[in-house]
Amino acid sequence: MVTSHKLSPRRVPLKHFLAGFLVSAFSFALAAWLLPGISIRDIGSAFIAAAIVSVLNALLWPIIARFFSRLILWTAGLLGIVANGLVLLLVADIYDGLHIDNIWAAMLASLFMTATSIFIGTVLALDDDAVWQRQTMRRMVNRLEPPEPTDVPGILFLQIDGLAEPVLLQAISDGHVPTFARWIRDGTHQIRQWECDLSSQTGASQAGILHGNNTNMPAFRWYDKETGKVLTSNRPRDAAEIEQRQSDGHGLLSQGGVSRSNVFSGDSTDAVLTFSTVTDRSRTSKHTANYFLSDPYAVSRVISLSFADIVREIVDARRTKHRKVEPRLKRGGIYPFLRAATTTILRDLTLYTLMSDIYRGVPVAYADFVGYDEVAHHSGISASTALDTLKRLDQQIARLERAIGEAPRPYHVVILSDHGQTQGATFLQRYDITLQELVTSLIDSSQKIEVPELASEGWGNLNGALTEAIRDEDSRFSAMLRVVVRKRTVDGNVVLGPAYAEEAQQSATDQKATTTESDHGDVIVLASGNLGLVSFPNIEGRATLETLAAMYPELVTELAQHPGIGFLLVNSEIFGPIAMGAHGIRYLADDRVEGEDPLQSFGPNTADHLRRTSSFDNAPDILLNSFYDPEADEGAAFEELIGFHGGLGGAQAEPFLLYPSTFSLPEEPIVGAAAVHYIFKGWLADAAADGAPKPWTAPATPQTTTSPPESPR
Repeated sequence: MVTSHKLSPRRVPLKHFLAGFLVSAFSFALAAWLLPGISIRDIGSAFIAAAIVSVLNALLWPIIARFFSRLILWTAGLLGIVANGLVLLLVADIYDGLHIDNIWAAMLASLFMTATSIFIGTVLALDDDAVWQRQTMRRMVNRLEPPEPTDVPGILFLQIDGLAEPVLLQAISDGHVPTFARWIRDGTHQIRQWECDLSSQTGASQAGILHGNNTNMPAFRWYDKETGKVLTSNRPRDAAEIEQRQSDGHGLLSQGGVSRSNVFSGDSTDAVLTFSTVTDRSRTSKHTANYFLSDPYAVSRVISLSFADIVREIVDARRTKHRKVEPRLKRGGIYPFLRAATTTILRDLTLYTLMSDIYRGVPVAYADFVGYDEVAHHSGISASTALDTLKRLDQQIARLERAIGEAPRPYHVVILSDHGQTQGATFLQRYDITLQELVTSLIDSSQKIEVPELASEGWGNLNGALTEAIRDEDSRFSAMLRVVVRKRTVDGNVVLGPAYAEEAQQSATDQKATTTESDHGDVIVLASGNLGLVSFPNIEGRATLETLAAMYPELVTELAQHPGIGFLLVNSEIFGPIAMGAHGIRYLADDRVEGEDPLQSFGPNTADHLRRTSSFDNAPDILLNSFYDPEADEGAAFEELIGFHGGLGGAQAEPFLLYPSTFSLPEEPIVGAAAVHYIFKGWLADAAADGAPKPWTAPATPQTTTSPPESPR
């Protein structure tokens, strides 16, 4: 049975209900005062109208959501806004103290009132998830997928993408995450740092956590010589191919678990907003739309919050520029809208889906929240706007906590991150040259350099969500959306942003099925945060140091000497894998060092990480890692990112586990995502057996090896 570490539901005080009703009435009065086409007789009429709306929503909206959710989706949510307007018109017809001219005035009033309630509720720290809304979702779950109550606890794994343990600790200390702080203060949870692999990014970490295997994944994106393709972790067709390689069919979610907003599925048969399954209609929740729309103001809420986040980003970007904060990026153009898509729209879709999962009583769920990671990339890991994004996510997790108290089974909650981020001015900002330009300057000018323009994480998240939205062949909304994005769809995948031309070219290359030599340049340069990959398609197999020295005499030594590069990894015919820096070499085969150790600033396990990466079948010919200054705690990304990850150096390799206090962990450091996978598998096995995880038993094989270790359970 679940013991004291189980989260207890917080009862919402009566004063919060009263405050919420007052806010609703005030919103009515304010709408009547400011908007055309709506009026009330007096202030008392606002209270009466608000009460009638609450009653009608409780009675009518479950029916609307149950029978008309597909229609609402067909119209991109507009029918939901119309339905809210019709409810207001019905109130005006029932009660003569309220007058509304027409449906347009009613729809505008509904949107305005939702936005006003959200704003006031946030300022007053009110419960923004009314009890009756949760009850509506519960009733819909009971109607569509009736759960079977059980005492066997489930586990929710909630991933905060890109949040390093040091930043989390500071956020707890400064009051940005009060829900997490309360868990720590009450003794229900504790925090443990773990060390992710090289590469420190979501693709490799989730492959390890969800499937127990992230071998042959050297970066977020890499050139695969065997297939002649560039693979990108969050591109749907690539994610499906990568998962097929990594999975043994017994992933973390293979026993009835659900995947929400992830790169990989963990072998779940119920996956929503998961890159590896977006084109697989057999693995999706049938009633996701119904559950999202069980809240009458879900669409209005998302619209209002998205608009608020767009404004928030524009204001913060101007403030940062005015105060001359360094380092900083240009954050105009489409970025504010892209940010809102990740921090608000994807977050709320994930949240509503998870809430329905809780009411359905799923045994295990794994969900990724990407908002903090996206904002930290562009603003900085401890910037006020990044911490504000984290604070708002903490509030949403508190909503899930309240839903757990009404679930058909008890739940344990584990919060984790997949990697952290390190910060600093970019490589281009520091040295006025890109990695591509640097490589170009060091080789024969006749050589063709190829730098694929691939989707960033932010664009990838949006494209994945849109790809999933257009795949329903029976939905008119999907058909309408397919028409809208048809000119930016490649092989069934939506590709918005700067990567479209490269995607189209790659698709044409795949269809031609010609040789690698004719399809690619002489040199391919890729960047994954502060990790750079240089590959030579025309050199069969992995190029050795000796081959590169003969073909490009200055390339390796000049790259190693550059002040922006901490070390590079290359393979020697004579010495095996070696790490080279500006003032020394480390021979990884026997750990012999000549001169200064180029790895000394990057952590005690760096040599092991590099040996592992060098053993990959698809290791790049040259792997570059930017410099890292431990005193300034700064590095430099090869992409235009202020907060970055992907390589080694600083907090990017320092994710965390926030886990129930009675759960057990090994005493030794946790190194590698595969190690986390087997810890989680053990927790699930113990919870299913008797609800209480047992003392830790060490795996049979070391977690840092290239082969997945045996399960400790």
